[in-house]
Amino acid sequence: MRVEPLGFVIEGRARTVLTDPLFPRWLYLLRRRTGATPPTTAHRADAAVISHLHGDHLHLASLARMAPGTPVVLPRGAVRAVPALRRLARRRDLELCEVAAGESLPVGTVRVRAVPAAHDGRRRPGARLRVEPLGFVIEGRARTYYAGDTGWFPGMAEAVGRVDTALLPVGGWGPFLGPGHLDAREAARVAALLAPATAVPVHFGTFWPLGLEGVRPHEFSSPGDEFVRHTERLAPSVRVHLLAPGQSVRPAVGPGEGG
Repeated sequence: MRVEPLGFVIEGRARTVLTDPLFPRWLYLLRRRTGATPPTTAHRADAAVISHLHGDHLHLASLARMAPGTPVVLPRGAVRAVPALRRLARRRDLELCEVAAGESLPVGTVRVRAVPAAHDGRRRPGARLRVEPLGFVIEGRARTYYAGDTGWFPGMAEAVGRVDTALLPVGGWGPFLGPGHLDAREAARVAALLAPATAVPVHFGTFWPLGLEGVRPHEFSSPGDEFVRHTERLAPSVRVHLLAPGQSVRPAVGPGEGG
């Protein structure tokens, strides 16, 4: 498993799945402050999963750099809500696969299972169409949960199921978090609820709004350290890997799992 500056590269059994790929140095008024832009080798994957429609997760220009024929797994209704997806798929020969929570599909030797998320399902504020946001469990030799953007929701543990590694959002792209997000303490509570063998904090410490470097600057990088501290207290059996962009970790494999 390799972390890139927003999305993760989940690698297992010779299969690579990108999560919410975001390749540029700039996104609207957000500037990449740490980590190099992903190399062109990051554009090649066996599949990409898109958790919801917000522009920092469904980034059309990044999808346009994916290799022709790449399957892209999206929430059901995404193509209707974002018509440019259909044009992009035709131009780049991408395979758009829409799923709802509870559904799954194979990607080579791994299976991608969609699970619920608690987040704003619109493309932008004021948009008429709402599309159910998702998290994903990548099931292969190990089970890896990618939460996307989410808050805690009832039945979360049952919906996600047993996982070996949880990629949990702990921050955002500014000094304040809105609803439908986890801060470091709440993410640690989710780690305690799911009880994976390992957890990796995500969605912090990469992009930051231009001109806000002096506004609560500790909020840029501190959520990762705070998640480590809270998890040690709330879920001491969960091992936390605090990764920088480009670093990697081998996912834990639960008892009884084989190669």
